[in-house]
Amino acid sequence: MYGFINTCLKSLVVEKYGEEVWEKLRLQAGVQDTFLTFEVYKDEITMQLVDKACKVLGVPADMVLKEFGEYFFEFCKRSGYDHMLRTLGGNLYEFIENLDALHSYLSLSYQEMNAPSFRVEKNEDGSMHLHYYSDRRGLYHIVPGIIGAAALDFFNIEISMEIVNQTEEEERTGKKEHIVFLVTQNPVLPYKERKKYSSSPPYLADSEKQSETQLNNEDPEKAKNTIRDRGNLVCPVKKSHWKTIRGIITLGRGKLLRGFDPVYPKSLWIDTKTFCNGLPFHMVFDKELRVKQAGVSIQKIVPGLQTMGICLDQYFSIVHPEVPFTISSIQKFINSQFVFQTRREMMPESWKQRPMLELRGQMIWMESLQCMLYLCSPLLRTLHELEERQMHIADIAPHDVTRDLILLNQQRLAEMELSNQLERKKEELRILSKHLEEEKKKTEALLYAMLPQHVANQLKEGKRVEAGEFKECTILFSDVVTFTNICAQCEPIQIVLMLNTMYLQFDRLTTVHDVYKVETIGDAYMVVGGVPVPVSTHAERVANFALGMVIAAKGVENPVSGNPIQIRVGIHTGPVLAGVVGEKMPRYCLFGDTVNIASRMESHGVPSKIHLSSSTYQCLKYKNFEMTERGEIEVKGKGKMHTYFLVRNKAATENEIMGRPVKDTDSGHE
Repeated sequence: MYGFINTCLKSLVVEKYGEEVWEKLRLQAGVQDTFLTFEVYKDEITMQLVDKACKVLGVPADMVLKEFGEYFFEFCKRSGYDHMLRTLGGNLYEFIENLDALHSYLSLSYQEMNAPSFRVEKNEDGSMHLHYYSDRRGLYHIVPGIIGAAALDFFNIEISMEIVNQTEEEERTGKKEHIVFLVTQNPVLPYKERKKYSSSPPYLADSEKQSETQLNNEDPEKAKNTIRDRGNLVCPVKKSHWKTIRGIITLGRGKLLRGFDPVYPKSLWIDTKTFCNGLPFHMVFDKELRVKQAGVSIQKIVPGLQTMGICLDQYFSIVHPEVPFTISSIQKFINSQFVFQTRREMMPESWKQRPMLELRGQMIWMESLQCMLYLCSPLLRTLHELEERQMHIADIAPHDVTRDLILLNQQRLAEMELSNQLERKKEELRILSKHLEEEKKKTEALLYAMLPQHVANQLKEGKRVEAGEFKECTILFSDVVTFTNICAQCEPIQIVLMLNTMYLQFDRLTTVHDVYKVETIGDAYMVVGGVPVPVSTHAERVANFALGMVIAAKGVENPVSGNPIQIRVGIHTGPVLAGVVGEKMPRYCLFGDTVNIASRMESHGVPSKIHLSSSTYQCLKYKNFEMTERGEIEVKGKGKMHTYFLVRNKAATENEIMGRPVKDTDSGHE
């Protein structure tokens, strides 16, 4: 199928159910996201999408296909085929009767189109039998959706369609699905008329029934004709201006006649030679398929036709509709367009390398002569196909629009090719844009890992980042105990692996507790809370992060002793100045005495302990943290300071501190 069909199916799902449902459906079906309009795709892709749509939406296949049929009709109108569809016929019967002709026209552009075939029969009661033929099995539920939508939109009638027969017929190209629908029509009344009938006691159906009964009693023949005429009515109930004057023909000077009766001459005023030259592509054959007459151009292409009386099926095969080459089969499909193809084995030896010629036209049964007239034209799409068959425009009669069609279609195919190229380029650009967006996100993620987001955005825009003062924040420093001795006794790669294992866990904890990692220098790790985004809970966040650090360090192995490593942690709270330093590899740095004191808390700390200054202690004093007093100690450059140790968070478990998923003991769910 062409990409147009799959694009329509995608549009239906996205419009009615959302992008998420389409993405889910597409992934389950294992197909691409976009389809090119003029590209041919395997039928299995469409079948897969329909099958997955049924499962994802929980809707039966017949309902999905019917909804698709209704939407496909609207999609075709939106895609520029509205005017073409409206002009197919003046009523539903004519509309269906000319669907094959529309498919035949579209096949000039969509050369690999394998469209279904339709044949319609009128019944005496006004209903119709619609015959549907298709190589694709299981898609016949689309038909009621399309025909129902067209009937309501174009002819203002509601129809009901039920399957009365379903068979598989053996054709030359294989088995063909043949479905027969019974189509019954119910006119849709305008609002005012519906209101009038609904407000009066008798219903419309009852009043019609009473009228029919009365008419039957008075004049049975008239009643029969009235019912038949009503059944044949396939246009709106509301009379239009054009319906009122339909059939009025102006003859002579102001003479108006209702109805039209053609006038035929007593004898045919055209000689045989003129007829065969004027209609160069025509054939007349009898019930036994013996050729009685042929146009001059078709004789030139198929020299065997110059021998009158030869059988037509020796030189031609029927391509469409796919029926046996018998007069009864042709009469059965007489309202369809017939496509004949020349048989290669009957062509002159020197012509057998040429592509076979196809003829397209209509059949007219001549009852008086008991013969069939085939009025046709060569089925050629482009000038290239004309040249391949060594034909010229001059071989086609001047009145035959096939001449114009070939030239116009040549231009249309060129436009389609250009449109196809543009569509491909558009798809390539969409994919490149998608990849570019993904790479941009990766770059931004890397940039935001190095600098605060608002600072990075300002730098990207080329703006200068002003230093900012923060009146209160909490800073943490940590280092590894005996790190110098470990470095002296290990290979460098072992040190890198140890620090990487430890820092990966610390980095994860910064996300868990929403603190900002400032930098790492060797074994030193620096974190701040309340910068660059001021928050009132900066001390609690950093305290919980510190508790997580001590727990995480126990899982990192000392490469020398094989025991868990030990870290010292120091925390201090106070004011800082923060800003970006440098242009190459810019860093977001903190300045002020608070940084120095936090560093002293770490250097004067105890292994596996969290050392707090008095300012941090005051912030955590009433926050459910257990702390012990260390007392006064001598701090280098600061003199005596009263410090404390952070023991634990009394309101949080170890899993909560580490950001591990907590399981519900009752349900077992995380």
